[in-house]
Amino acid sequence: MPALPYLGGHTMIIPGVKFATLRLGILTAAVLAQIYLFLRLRQAVRGSRRSEPWKSRVIDAAGAAIVFLFVINGYILFRPIPWVDPPAAIEVALFYPAAVWGLGSIFLALLLVLVQLLVGLGRVAVRLGRGPVTRGSAIAMNPARRRFLQAGVSGLIAGPLVLTGYGATYAAKDYEVCELSLPFGRSLRVVQLSDIHAGIFMTGGEMRRIVDQVVALRPDLFLLTGDYISNSMKFLPGCVEEMARVQARYGTFAIMGNHEHWYGELSEILAIFRQHRITFLLNAHQVIQGDQGFFAVAGIDDLFGHPSLSDALNGLDGAMPTILLSHRPEIFPQAAGQGIPLTLAGHYHGGQIKLSLPGVDLSLAHLTTPYPEGLYRLKGCHLYVNRGIGTTFTPVRLNARPEVTVFHLT
Repeated sequence: MPALPYLGGHTMIIPGVKFATLRLGILTAAVLAQIYLFLRLRQAVRGSRRSEPWKSRVIDAAGAAIVFLFVINGYILFRPIPWVDPPAAIEVALFYPAAVWGLGSIFLALLLVLVQLLVGLGRVAVRLGRGPVTRGSAIAMNPARRRFLQAGVSGLIAGPLVLTGYGATYAAKDYEVCELSLPFGRSLRVVQLSDIHAGIFMTGGEMRRIVDQVVALRPDLFLLTGDYISNSMKFLPGCVEEMARVQARYGTFAIMGNHEHWYGELSEILAIFRQHRITFLLNAHQVIQGDQGFFAVAGIDDLFGHPSLSDALNGLDGAMPTILLSHRPEIFPQAAGQGIPLTLAGHYHGGQIKLSLPGVDLSLAHLTTPYPEGLYRLKGCHLYVNRGIGTTFTPVRLNARPEVTVFHLT
């Protein structure tokens, strides 16, 4: 969702209107895509040489399938489904096909509109170049060439659905371990996870696989930067229980994300983290004594709450090496102004669906924030924006791999 600036140590900006506009835009595009695809399909079936009863049955079946997939995907998007660890058969037969169709149908409709536009422009160009085309001047197409073109069109049509299917079933699960070495003033191995989004597309088994990897990394610090759930608090206890399996030397620290504000109550969230002995930093900090001296971990609330950098740093020695946790990265200029050597954030999923062109990356995140992913430096301080391990709105990731980040601080 669109990034908003922090104002000093406090912000009172609530991005509800912009988020509602984004949701409405996505829903409108999806509805228009369903209508357009159905009309194109009906036109193609009506133009075939099959019997009228056959045509009617195919059109009815296709319309029913489109409506069914669209309704299921809409329900997944806009209504909580508190089904913890659903059977794999349900995921394969229902949840993933609906989600793949939901996004793939938009891409497919856009592609067909583009093809239709290019064909129309091509016909105009031919007519302008050759003059009026009479019925008797039409040239019969070679049958082999016609079959070749039909196969090409079929492959083109299947492309968006194949791509979104790949993005949901493989690319979204293919996480990588990213390792960075940064100056800090203390020697530490720190592991960050962000944007877990526990739900029907991030099951207990998936989280267990990732936490096993974190445990094997043997971190001194384990840091969680928000958005533990997708759209229901039912998933938070299981998520936190998995995260608590990591026994970092200096502890595990967590902060709020926007999804916790959307779907949860603060008291319940704090109680769950407290139950599993994970320190939750809400505009607060904790000083830790390490082998090489003291350092601090500070954390602020998300924009949907009441983030305050000044409260988080209150009473903290400005010379002490400090890691700041913020779900969104736009706090970085203020953090750097305070001399905080390392700020860790997430929220944007690296764009989640990203198009990389020579010299530029394009995604909703890259168009709405200066900090969509990766490492940034300002005034000798660093910000790292984690791509997260989960997904939101759609289980599809393309060109934005989920990640577990390991920092070797020195």
